[in-house]
Amino acid sequence: MATSVSWQPQEQGFNEICALLEQQISPSSTADKSQIWQQLQQYSQFPDFNNYLAFILARAEGKSVEIRQAAGLLLKNNLRTAYKSMAPANQQYIKSELLPSLGAADRHIRSTVGTIVSVVVQLGGISGWPELLQALVSCLDSNDLNHMEGAMDALSKICEDIPQVLDSDVPGLAERPINIFLTRFLQFFQSPHTSLRKLSLGSVNQYIMLMPSALFVSMDKYLQGLFVLANDSAGEVRKLVCAAFVQLIEVRPSFLEPHLRNVIEYMLQVNKDTDEEVALEACEFWHSYCDAQLPPEDLKEFLPRLVPILLSNMVYADDDESLVDAEEDESLPDRDQDLKPRFHSSRLHGSENPEDDDDDIINVWNLRKCSAAALDVLSNVFGDEILPSLMPIIQAKLSTSGDEAWKDREAAVLALGAVAEGCINGLYPHLSKIVAFLIPLLDDKFPLIRSISCWTLSRFSKFIVQDIGLQNGHEQFDKVLMGLLRRILDTNKRVQEAACSAFATLEEEAAEELAPRLEIILQHLMLAFGKYQRRNLRIVYDAIGTLADAVGGELNQPVFLEILMPPLIAKWQQLPNSDKDLFPLLECFTSIAQALGTGFTQFAQPVFQRCINIIQTQQLAKVDPAAAGVQYDKEFIVCCLDLLSGLAEGLGSGIESLVAQSNLRDLLLQCCMDDASDVRQSAFALLGDLARVCPVHLHGRLSEFLDISAKQLNTPKLKETVSVANNACWAIGELAVKVRQEISPIVMTVISCLVPILQHAEELNKSLIENSAITLGRLAWVCPELVSPHMEHFMQSWCLALAMIRDDTEKEDAFRGLCAMVKANPSGALNSLNFMCRAIASWHEIRSEDLHNEVCQVLHGYKQMLRNGAWDQCMSTLEAPVKDKLSKYQV
Repeated sequence: MATSVSWQPQEQGFNEICALLEQQISPSSTADKSQIWQQLQQYSQFPDFNNYLAFILARAEGKSVEIRQAAGLLLKNNLRTAYKSMAPANQQYIKSELLPSLGAADRHIRSTVGTIVSVVVQLGGISGWPELLQALVSCLDSNDLNHMEGAMDALSKICEDIPQVLDSDVPGLAERPINIFLTRFLQFFQSPHTSLRKLSLGSVNQYIMLMPSALFVSMDKYLQGLFVLANDSAGEVRKLVCAAFVQLIEVRPSFLEPHLRNVIEYMLQVNKDTDEEVALEACEFWHSYCDAQLPPEDLKEFLPRLVPILLSNMVYADDDESLVDAEEDESLPDRDQDLKPRFHSSRLHGSENPEDDDDDIINVWNLRKCSAAALDVLSNVFGDEILPSLMPIIQAKLSTSGDEAWKDREAAVLALGAVAEGCINGLYPHLSKIVAFLIPLLDDKFPLIRSISCWTLSRFSKFIVQDIGLQNGHEQFDKVLMGLLRRILDTNKRVQEAACSAFATLEEEAAEELAPRLEIILQHLMLAFGKYQRRNLRIVYDAIGTLADAVGGELNQPVFLEILMPPLIAKWQQLPNSDKDLFPLLECFTSIAQALGTGFTQFAQPVFQRCINIIQTQQLAKVDPAAAGVQYDKEFIVCCLDLLSGLAEGLGSGIESLVAQSNLRDLLLQCCMDDASDVRQSAFALLGDLARVCPVHLHGRLSEFLDISAKQLNTPKLKETVSVANNACWAIGELAVKVRQEISPIVMTVISCLVPILQHAEELNKSLIENSAITLGRLAWVCPELVSPHMEHFMQSWCLALAMIRDDTEKEDAFRGLCAMVKANPSGALNSLNFMCRAIASWHEIRSEDLHNEVCQVLHGYKQMLRNGAWDQCMSTLEAPVKDKLSKYQV
């Protein structure tokens, strides 16, 4: 296959490639598809193979459209990897074949050409293909439908994939390409051809975020065009109009403000569109409106019309796949595709626990869910003001009887749950009635009514728990608890899932209130554990872990452990080390180990040893999967490190003998150097936990641990790995108070990283600031002679951070550091005395008597040092509450 000036295909090569493509796409072909694929890959070695594909796509009139399309798709994939290294003559040939094919008679060919054009522009830019813009303009202006549609198709793909390319300067062009095309796009809004209206509107919508000046100055024209297309006969066009309004209100609400009433009226109308996709797009508008911080009163008058529309859209559609799933009995094993990917979040030491979002029961976004989400947001913005529009409909739907109306009843229960938080003030006086109404629905014959009733009860659980002290409150709580436990043992998978998730929410709210019912709770959860299929089993693990977190040491009684532990241990022994079903079990054990404390000792040895084995195997798999016998998956390491942290926290110094007999120290050092941030995050959490309970076993490699910890704080990408830095910072502080002077070699390195963090506090997360302040204080306490000479550089930002920390032993350590530094260098704090006083005043009370006395001495020392009214001058700058707090130190 040779390349000449004007390339021509050889007949033989052409026929061979066409024959291969035909075999590849033919469903009846007996040929081995992977063999065909390999042959095509071999052809790819010829420099002009892609020319053949372009020729077949553009000119092989005698061949079927399917073969020509297949050639085009293969060409597109090849260009992605090979375009930049191709000979310029071949690049030129391919481009020259694509341009005339923009107007090909067959729509599929045009569409494939459009896709390839967009790829070539992505790879070579507009300036690398000067003929393209002229060709596109000529097609758009040609009045020939095929040419107009072909060019529009290519442009819509460029606008979608790389919109910024058209909004940049091109050498040799007087204006940006978007200026040339935008006027034509807006003209096409009035085209009689649906395809052109749809493609042009879709293309302009891609520029709302970028807002090039061409669109900015044509905004009135664009909005007029949207209002003209608002009632288009084609659903696809109406959907794009809705999408435009949703994006505009998110990005540029000011453009819509003059037209807001019209837009809201339109959205109300299309929210009821017979085309569900249009209605779904319209429904997104309400959420975006509330997020856009526009004045709520503009929407308020529409609530009596909007709320009923949302409610009617919350009723299950006849084709909702949940209706099919809802029939699944517990005896049917889960298919692999039913198992959603799960995400373990690594341990974070600090005050901020990321909130779990309410996971909706099945994760397909549709009109029903979008309407419920909109109602939830509206209830948070308008509160009880939506109840007059809402409650009569809910009551009417709930009072319908008969099997055919079950979907209406279900939607009413969903609506109650959706507004449970936003409208709680108005609903709270009726809470006992609402609960009394929902509890019988837990036994409804329709599984989806049983499952939604679980969810809605969980949305009220905080208030049900609050009421325990009131008359009948305990009885109400008990009914909810027992009702959910009954549903956990439902035979329907969907109900099991909803009940178990709802119960976990109730556990979080109820905490120690669960203690008297622990036995019956554990019996139900372990029965579920024995009968659930794989997917729902994960939720049981979560409910058991949440229970352990909620009741803590109450769990440490033989009667409870005999119910809880044997089934879990049996499962633990049954799962191989490479089975991902271990993840939720490892997480569950982490919570149990922390709750039981030393009570976990009897189970600790095999659990500890297995974690070590898994980490070892995975570290080997990372470099040599064949030798390890498993594929590397870092999540195994993260879960095992977190479980070891749970053991260290639970067993305390009781873990010492296990660590002594293992190679955990060396494995941990390796994990601290891992390239994956979530592995490092969990590794530094464990380092800090081990430093607290058995620092002696870190000694041999202490300097390496300290160096690698310090490195985490000194990175240009701190914001991206903030959780790693947070844990490393905390671990350094824990090591410092245990190894004392041995920390000195890295003290100044760490201080030089902590000071800039404290000085940029408003840009970083709260937890990192707290840990930085505590660690700086701990280093100062251990090595005051090293840190105190630099005090004036950080006293102000440090004291600001100390003032934000709640009272605990870590804060005590930090203030011991403050006192030690002031003793070593009293003048270092003179310029920041008022900041220091505010930090001292942030204590509710200092529980440690010796620290209290030290702080007294510091304040009295400065009072004596500052003569001639200077001390009173300093005091006068402090706020009254701060002065009150300082009075307990007699100054």
